[in-house]
Amino acid sequence: MKADPKGVLTGTHFIDGDHAACEGALAAGCRFVAGYPITPSTEVVERFASRIPLIGGVFIQMEDEIASSIAILGAAWAGKKVMTVTSGPGLSLMMEHVGYAAITETPCVIVDVQRGGPSTGLPTLPAQADMMQVKWGSHGDYEPIALSPNSPQECFDLMITAFNLAEQYRVPVFFMMDEVVGHMTERVVIPVGSALEIAERRWTKHPPGEYKAYATNGDMVPEMVKAGDGYRIHITGLTHDEKGYPAMNVPTQKKLVGRLLGKIRDNREQLIDVRAEHLDDAEIVVVSFGITSRVAGPAIEEARRQGLKVGHLRLIITWPFPISVIRKLAERVKAFVVPELNMGQMVLEVERAAAGRVPVISVPHAGGTVHEPEEILAKILEAQR
Repeated sequence: MKADPKGVLTGTHFIDGDHAACEGALAAGCRFVAGYPITPSTEVVERFASRIPLIGGVFIQMEDEIASSIAILGAAWAGKKVMTVTSGPGLSLMMEHVGYAAITETPCVIVDVQRGGPSTGLPTLPAQADMMQVKWGSHGDYEPIALSPNSPQECFDLMITAFNLAEQYRVPVFFMMDEVVGHMTERVVIPVGSALEIAERRWTKHPPGEYKAYATNGDMVPEMVKAGDGYRIHITGLTHDEKGYPAMNVPTQKKLVGRLLGKIRDNREQLIDVRAEHLDDAEIVVVSFGITSRVAGPAIEEARRQGLKVGHLRLIITWPFPISVIRKLAERVKAFVVPELNMGQMVLEVERAAAGRVPVISVPHAGGTVHEPEEILAKILEAQR
């Protein structure tokens, strides 16, 4: 393996999505990972563990997912770009620290290679049933970001996006893979590091005596320092003031939570990332994400061969949900069809955004396999009637 001076493994490779995600994290500057083995995500951290000694960084196998998720937050405040990797059961254990990352505004990336559930479920088989968990799993009001790749190439490319967004908005960013994408092997092109757009941390320029850990400069995202640089900082999961000190009163709660939500909600339109096909003349729109988008493709093409005007809207950033895109389409299309490897999660967001203007048809699947294209085609035909 040949890496450039920044540790990026350049060139053309045939690797699976788990390995490509690892390479994307390394290219983005991730230098600390804590994790606990869990199928089907383990290959991400196995590769990181083998690669990181060549670059300079740390991988720690922790005793469980709870320890993993808090270890990365400490490392972030020590100045590192950080990541942890898990699957559904482990993600459930991490939820307390997702909330902690949200209120302390600690940038981090959490990779979830989804598998069948609930509980232990189907450890080696695919699902997309963690989508609502990443949005609502921790208590309180907060706004995470989530991305859903559908190929090993996107696992590399979008991992860099995930780290950039974590740094830009100082939020936990979820990388929502699934077993199929994680384990499929395809061609992945990795450019040299100098060709990549990498967001650096928002380091403060204020001297220690003037710095406030949670003061902002107009865009609602505070600047950071790292432990050991001479700044006095206090980081707490309690409601806190601009200095980071506990201030458990209603006005401070309103101001803090309003800003935590606002920094994402006020930038919702800038965070829209979708891929559109055949939407110009579409009367029916299939809305999909992740591996299901690849299964939906043949169904859509067959429907168009039969003369149906069907378009495809693929969600790249699933949270925040692209409400405005669905609302605009709902003004002119006849129906939405929403296939997903769960029993109906993101379809609820499509229904909410469509606001009753047109039918929204769910194509659920409990996981373990992917849909057959014929299942999706049948629902497209139903929507046309």
